[in-house]
Amino acid sequence: MTDINTDGMVVTENMDLSGSDRPFDLSTYLSQKKELVEAALDAAIAVTYPEKIYESMRYSLMAGGKRLRPILCLATCELLGGTVEMAMPTACALEMIHTMSLIHDDLPAMDNDDYRRGKLTNHKVYGEDIAILAGDGLLSYAFEFVATQTQGVPPERVLQVIGRLGRAVGATGLVGGQVVDLASEGLSDISEETLTFIHTHKTGALLEACVVCGAILAGANETDLERLSRYAKNIGLAFQIVDDILDITVPSSELGKTAGKDLEAQKATYPSLWGLEKSRAKAQQLVEEAKAELQAFGNGGCALAAIADFITYRSH
Repeated sequence: MTDINTDGMVVTENMDLSGSDRPFDLSTYLSQKKELVEAALDAAIAVTYPEKIYESMRYSLMAGGKRLRPILCLATCELLGGTVEMAMPTACALEMIHTMSLIHDDLPAMDNDDYRRGKLTNHKVYGEDIAILAGDGLLSYAFEFVATQTQGVPPERVLQVIGRLGRAVGATGLVGGQVVDLASEGLSDISEETLTFIHTHKTGALLEACVVCGAILAGANETDLERLSRYAKNIGLAFQIVDDILDITVPSSELGKTAGKDLEAQKATYPSLWGLEKSRAKAQQLVEEAKAELQAFGNGGCALAAIADFITYRSH
């Protein structure tokens, strides 16, 4: 069972990860893990010559955000007996890749947005040319970071992680979803199948990689990998449905980016296809299905279950 505390965060009524009877406090968990991730990201990229590109990379990477993707990686690794130290380089790489996708997504040739995470978008500060290169720099550095910084993990697992990341971000994942998304703008007959393809690739593929890579680093068996993959696919689609809802129900000041952009760009969204209530119900259904995949892990799955709930209750 779950409840929402005064900060709007999810508190589960399951035992916490230490096995005690106290409710699992997701707000505290996310805050603690976010602090670790922020420190690791800050240390990952120093400003050197040519300073402008490193400043641009750091501008977007350190602009805040929930850090949900790296936290999912850390949580999954810990669930299966791994450590934060083992997973942190991959967690940072996932945030670098995610940040690259935001920088490029905001460009005039793509979604043409002025704000991200409550700040001016990268190209508005550094220009389109540097923004493109900053995204490229973060993407390439993400793979270097995993390869050179991961400690205490067998090399074959590191190779598997690198392969998963490449698949998630390339034409088989994020890039492919973005292409279909761009091709679908302004069309009035986008099917549910096409919309689901867009979002399971553009958003869901990287979220799935966060969970699966954390599991691989910890040495998960195939059965657990399959369970966690299904969990991640469900929360990935739920995340996008909620994003679509927030885009038309929350003002820009709360959202941290320009609200109503999907409507303005005539993009197909789940609310436009199903309406708000059915969209909310579908997101909740996906979250319940995701949590069902965690039952085999017992109380150890509290963090991932609470994160699944947080996806549907978040306000930005």
